[in-house]
Amino acid sequence: MFAYHTLRRVQRLPGTPAEVFPFFADAGNLEAITPPWLAFRVITPRPIELRVGALIEYRLTLHRLPISWLTRIEAWEPGVRFVDAQLSGPYKLWHHTHEFEPDGAHHTLMRDTVRYALPLAPLSAIAHRAFVARDLQRIFDHRRDYLTVMVPSIPAARWPSTGQ
Repeated sequence: MFAYHTLRRVQRLPGTPAEVFPFFADAGNLEAITPPWLAFRVITPRPIELRVGALIEYRLTLHRLPISWLTRIEAWEPGVRFVDAQLSGPYKLWHHTHEFEPDGAHHTLMRDTVRYALPLAPLSAIAHRAFVARDLQRIFDHRRDYLTVMVPSIPAARWPSTGQ
């Protein structure tokens, strides 16, 4: 039996959902918001049109292990939310919901909810306690810190996309 876990994060960003969403709608920006220690790269040729059914392939290195990851966009509501789900990769289940909610006239609450499970139960429980939970917290901490620095200084329309 697999243990299912949930990671939840909320971050307040300057700008309306319509201004903030385009940054997250550009899969190339994943490289910028992912910690350098993961050597994360989007493999799918750009530009990637995100929509329901879009596939995005990534490569990364985690604890010196090369990992290939393929996700599919399962829900796509521009300015409101989108969901990506792992088709193949390091998890038994990875289901990531990104939600964008107005917070006053000029801010957005960005909510991330990740439901995940690891393969190879019961060893997965040991791996989760030993490093997976900590690694995920570090990844999302890095993203929070990156967005805290970058969002106030760059107008939404000019947010950079890496890897073009």
